[in-house]
Amino acid sequence: MCLGVFTSFSQTAEKLQINKVLTEWHKAAADTNFDAYFGKMTNDAVFIGTDASENWQNKDFKEYCKPYFDNGKAWSFTTIDRNIYYKDKKIAWFDELLKTQMGICRGSGVVKKVSGHWKIAHYVLSITIPNEQIKEVILLKKKRK
Repeated sequence: MCLGVFTSFSQTAEKLQINKVLTEWHKAAADTNFDAYFGKMTNDAVFIGTDASENWQNKDFKEYCKPYFDNGKAWSFTTIDRNIYYKDKKIAWFDELLKTQMGICRGSGVVKKVSGHWKIAHYVLSITIPNEQIKEVILLKKKRK
């Protein structure tokens, strides 16, 4: 029984750390703090954006983002809800609903423990579409072809 309590406490502590990293990551973007933002990501991190062409490897994502951060115009995402799934001491995954300039979006990803610190290894940002509006979106996409 003690082991179960310890495991539960340990997982809760890890989830709190992961939650803090994700919250600070979003805040770093809102504050246009380039070093803090990319410091929360692994060196080989991947960022998948909302456009089908956006599959950014960390180095390329940094180059793309640098002018926005330098000009004080990055992005501001506010977490509405977040779920963290923790299985072991090295890898966890999450999903979150976000308030953004694009409306409600969903973020999901993987965090990895690197040198004792949780870092974002993979992040996917998706625009949410209400089910009752999906036909309109499909028609818009067909018009763009």
